[in-house]
Amino acid sequence: MKLSTEALTVAFSGHAKSALDRVSLAVEERRTLAIVGPSGAGKTTLLRVIAGLLKAHSGDVRLDGRSIATLPPRLRRIALVFQDDALFTNMSVRENLRFAIRDASRSDGDRVTSTAVALHVAEHLDRRPRHLSGGERQRASIARALLSDPIALLLDEPLAHLDPSLRRSVRDEVIGLRQRFAGPILYVTHDHVEAMSVGDDLAVLVEGRIEDVGEPQRVYDAPRTLTVARFLGERPMNLFDDGARIAGIRPEHVRIVANGTLRGRVVRREPTGADAYLEVETLRGVLVVRVGAADGARPGDLVGLELPAPFLRHFDRASGIAAQAEQPA
Repeated sequence: MKLSTEALTVAFSGHAKSALDRVSLAVEERRTLAIVGPSGAGKTTLLRVIAGLLKAHSGDVRLDGRSIATLPPRLRRIALVFQDDALFTNMSVRENLRFAIRDASRSDGDRVTSTAVALHVAEHLDRRPRHLSGGERQRASIARALLSDPIALLLDEPLAHLDPSLRRSVRDEVIGLRQRFAGPILYVTHDHVEAMSVGDDLAVLVEGRIEDVGEPQRVYDAPRTLTVARFLGERPMNLFDDGARIAGIRPEHVRIVANGTLRGRVVRREPTGADAYLEVETLRGVLVVRVGAADGARPGDLVGLELPAPFLRHFDRASGIAAQAEQPA
């Protein structure tokens, strides 16, 4: 079973740029494709088109090779979990879950209970959504989606409104969905760490266009465009002129060494707990370096830097596309 889009294009009236610009993606069964991008990139629009809640101006949505672009949402068998839990507030959790089952019968009580147990909301079945935490409501939403017997599952930033303390536990529940759901999953987020931990594959969507797609570590280590290099990462890839091209290197790959070939002065230090980021002013501009928390470099210090060749990436200045010969280190 494969869920795919072919050259999906969506343009909204009054907007100069398309919300989606010929977006083509595919995700196989038992695979999760994480789609990451900034706010306004078109991520939610893409999911709404796939689910049938929004009509594309051109392109196609296919499920197992068959076009479903003209089918109404209820016939697509694609479940969409929204950022907001969207539970019925006048129903208990049990009633919300039971409502999702097609042609529900008395025997479906076991399905509701077993799914609630799997998503860790069984103890809340008789409560109404307002009495649940954000994480519990989102788990209930995912349980309801699974009970609708979908062929494919779409999750639209399901962790966006959760406190940091809850994000990891709900993220782990999403990863654990594979034990109960074998269909293709599309997972949308603006958080690259979340995307890399959840996705078997990673797609980067910026201004309605797919900039890169592939194995998450490859996309991070060897981005195919300057746009991806600038977007992915807690701090973006360092970019600087290198003759006819633009060179890039991740902050964690820059090394501080006594006799470095490049020298600079630390102008800022940003502690993050276990690590720290140094901004070092050099002849190639300000480079960001990730170091351990115990590293002694402070603003004003002169340091030597090495830029190891295996970690350098090169991009065409005009197109912004990575050199074709580049391979992940």
